[in-house]
Amino acid sequence: MTAKKAVILLSGGLDSATVLAMAHADGYECYALGFDYGQRHEAELLAAQKVAKGLGAVEHKVVKLDLRSIGGSALTDDAIEVPEEETSGIPVTYVPARNTVFLSIALGWAEVLGAQDIFVGVNAVDYSGYPDCRPEYIEAYEKMANLATRAGVEGNKLAIRAPLMNMSKADIVTKGARLGVDYSLTVSCYQALPDGAACRRCDSCRLRAAGFAEAGLQDPTVYVP
Repeated sequence: MTAKKAVILLSGGLDSATVLAMAHADGYECYALGFDYGQRHEAELLAAQKVAKGLGAVEHKVVKLDLRSIGGSALTDDAIEVPEEETSGIPVTYVPARNTVFLSIALGWAEVLGAQDIFVGVNAVDYSGYPDCRPEYIEAYEKMANLATRAGVEGNKLAIRAPLMNMSKADIVTKGARLGVDYSLTVSCYQALPDGAACRRCDSCRLRAAGFAEAGLQDPTVYVP
């Protein structure tokens, strides 16, 4: 019997690593997809490579994009500082339309591979207020995907799967640990050093640390002294 294929959006962070492990455990033949989009924290690209190899991805593809050319985010514009205190509303670390762009390319690759499932690690519980991490967005995108593709039109329904959507960061860490995810390979920090050392102060670092603490598990993150 031929294994079912899935495209997994893999950033190199904690959430996407957990999603890859979950898809693999569910019997999918996993094709990991990452993006070199001009992000400030390039250490995540190396992390993604290690995670993909460690969790048995069949292939790990990195697509180069230039979102830095339009800017508009602290992650793609060095003139905008990464906030180190909690803020209200949509934070400056939101990258305009990032998930829409990423999912579009994942959708194209899924069609080429004959994969009917795309996995993404968005989360509506412990997240930073990004509009493209909500369940309404995922539902709308899946509907669009089946209207706009040959696969969908010909009856091979495509599914956008977001298994972390309603999980807390502690739940995610616990699930991943049970599946054997080596979180020491992952990088979550918005302003990580080239070697992956995390700042400890940004929103992503705080959420990650709180998740490990609440789960009662040791945080393997290497932090800047």
